[in-house]
Amino acid sequence: ARHISPLCGNLYLYNRTPEKAQSLVAEGATLLSSPAEVANKATLIFTMVGYPSDVEEVYFGEEGIFTTLQEGSILVDMTTTKPSLAQKIYKEAQKKGCYSLDAPVSGGDVGAQKGTLSIMVGGEAEVFNQLLPYFAKLGKASLQGSSGAGQHTKMCNQIVIAGTMVGVCEALLYAERSGLDGEQLLATIGSGAAGCWTLDNLVPRVLQSDFDPGFMVDHFVKDMQIALEESKKMGINLPGLALVEQLYTTLQAMGGGKLGTQALVLALRKLNAIE
Repeated sequence: ARHISPLCGNLYLYNRTPEKAQSLVAEGATLLSSPAEVANKATLIFTMVGYPSDVEEVYFGEEGIFTTLQEGSILVDMTTTKPSLAQKIYKEAQKKGCYSLDAPVSGGDVGAQKGTLSIMVGGEAEVFNQLLPYFAKLGKASLQGSSGAGQHTKMCNQIVIAGTMVGVCEALLYAERSGLDGEQLLATIGSGAAGCWTLDNLVPRVLQSDFDPGFMVDHFVKDMQIALEESKKMGINLPGLALVEQLYTTLQAMGGGKLGTQALVLALRKLNAIE
């Protein structure tokens, strides 16, 4: 919200945890009591919550956006959720003479803070082009196709991340047991074909035993489960993703659901009886 606030005449906020909005309120934003109250005042509405059930509540609940939505409004849901739910929002918006984009993001807490997120958008090109100045404040946006295409693209992103995370964490475990220096390993393989965002941004945290969430395990498991559900609908098997989902579910069972995704290394250590 802070990144796009210079483009907004009036900035209205709703947060289920009001304390999290206080810094923006101090800068001039108005904190409201429900999504419905926001929709009654604003005609461009961005949403980002945790789970599909949260999206349902924010849009279709008793105090949801669709209860007071003004004709001509534009909705942008940046939650990672089910493609079918993105299409449901789009169809309901159409009925009310409004517009909707699904626009999930990738880049974690670092990308959010720096305004360097990758934004994957589904919806109509005319609406997407109208919002490019807003997206530019948040990162780099690309239109992937019609409603739901942004969510499908995010699923592809999460499948790649899943494979990358297990590979990186297994490499760290291997390095640890073979007596290699973690910092030197990172500098060496990070400059070769193995170089990637995960090595640059998450491995330094692991080496410092920092498992605070840039992206939380519980949310990643949710994403992987959506991808597995969608792949089943399409009649394809993704055994690698299924394995990583099982490993992260193990991490959840260990009490690690609120940790960052880099904490997968803890589950691998337990699997190998390494303290």
